[in-house]
Amino acid sequence: MMGHLYEFADVLRHHGRKRHLAPDLATGRRGEDIAHRYLQRAGIIIVARNYRMASGHGEVDLIGWERDTLVFVEVKSRRTDEYGSPDRAIGHQKESNLIRTAREYARQAEVPWEKVRFDVVNIVFSTPPLVTHFRDVFGPSAA
Repeated sequence: MMGHLYEFADVLRHHGRKRHLAPDLATGRRGEDIAHRYLQRAGIIIVARNYRMASGHGEVDLIGWERDTLVFVEVKSRRTDEYGSPDRAIGHQKESNLIRTAREYARQAEVPWEKVRFDVVNIVFSTPPLVTHFRDVFGPSAA
């Protein structure tokens, strides 16, 4: 029952966002909403959304704690998987930006870099949306 209420709330929020945001950005935000709830159900405590560096460059979609590990999550959403899975859009530049932004956040939160992990959540908007969670997609030592 609660799942249907959350889905309904997602649809309402999405329609509101479509009036103010570009279609791709509205779809991305809807994917972040779905990923947020998915990760919460998986036991990850979300502590930040759309975190940006002080310089304005680089963004992390979701940040959360899983036990003693700080998890930085990139959410990739697509209407279909016709052209491959959404995570294929994460290139070297995006990975570098994620790592740089995560370093700033971890430094400010005084979290040792060894306690950091990078995950990706794919959302494909089928009915119902297909959610795939990839853990530890690239190591923090890559920076």
